[in-house]
Amino acid sequence: MLLTPGPTPIHPKAMRALMRGMLGHMDPEVFALNREIQQDLRVMYGTEPEAFTALLAGTGSLGMEAGFANLVEAGDEVLVCANGSFGRRMAEMAARYGARVRLVTAPLGEAINPADVAAHLDGVNMVAVVHGETSTGVLNPVPEIAELVRGSGALLTVDAVTTAGMEPFHMQDWGVDYAYTGAQKCLSAPPGLAPIAVSERAFARFAARRSPTPLWYCDLEGLRDYWVDHTYHHTVPVNLHFAFHAALRAALDEGLERRQRRVRAMGQVIERTLAPLGFSHYVRRPEDRLPTVLALRLPEGFDDAGVRKALREREISVTGGLGPTAGVIWRLGLMGESARPAPYRALMVALQDLLGEPGLVRRYEEALGALMPEETQPALA
Repeated sequence: MLLTPGPTPIHPKAMRALMRGMLGHMDPEVFALNREIQQDLRVMYGTEPEAFTALLAGTGSLGMEAGFANLVEAGDEVLVCANGSFGRRMAEMAARYGARVRLVTAPLGEAINPADVAAHLDGVNMVAVVHGETSTGVLNPVPEIAELVRGSGALLTVDAVTTAGMEPFHMQDWGVDYAYTGAQKCLSAPPGLAPIAVSERAFARFAARRSPTPLWYCDLEGLRDYWVDHTYHHTVPVNLHFAFHAALRAALDEGLERRQRRVRAMGQVIERTLAPLGFSHYVRRPEDRLPTVLALRLPEGFDDAGVRKALREREISVTGGLGPTAGVIWRLGLMGESARPAPYRALMVALQDLLGEPGLVRRYEEALGALMPEETQPALA
């Protein structure tokens, strides 16, 4: 049972689609499927009507790298917002493509200050920011940052790995030029695909490159040849496309706003249940907390490794801190199918036994009844 910041449990419809018979990647049925995926991605990301959307055959890190490979050239000034592991990864990737990287930072557990971004925008070609910093459970203020960037002439790249499909994301309205996520995060599809969206402004910047794209595999022109003109570029993982299509359609059918309410309610249920044990928010300011990755500071004296090992023996996977936060926090995934009452009820049952805390499950059920009454009966049946 995965209660981690990714991957998430595969949606049942995606699982069924994954098991269908194989088709060729140039089959007309696959091209028709891809057109539906592209349109659904435009809805999920909130793009302009003709924005280019596609699936890269790789995980979210490939989505990150493809943005820098296509839109950054040697000598470009790139401003990276880094307040966790994945912001730092952005900076490393941009530097490898020859960018002169400027960093705007914030302490772990705190969001990027838009005023710090504004102070470093002069002469910048691109601004890159992680919307939801998975390593610390911080939600960065992308709308405010985007408003500042809009008047500067710089492109805006956003890592939406733990937000797209579960949190508000309005690419066109905000002025985001390149966005990406991972299939295995908020959409609960199998790992191996990176859904991307590219604005028309970003494509114009790409077309004006002074040198060829160094990363052939994810060259935007080659990708567009396959996704739009249906000419051969590389063999796409067809069954992953079918599974992703099913998961994305399930998310849109549920409704993005309803999913946003669901994840917030589940977070409150878990907080209310664990607070009496000494768990507390790692991210101090409520507006900076990422709903899809609940970062909880562990109680004093809590045996982090021992409890997680005991949970793993019961087939429940919980993720601890990363780097400096190892042994300090738990990062509980609330994306896609993990943001449901049943998986977390199983966690509470296990913790009640392991920690000798009678009443933990009852407190969980009471919180569910108060905060998610429509989910209570299916969860407790």
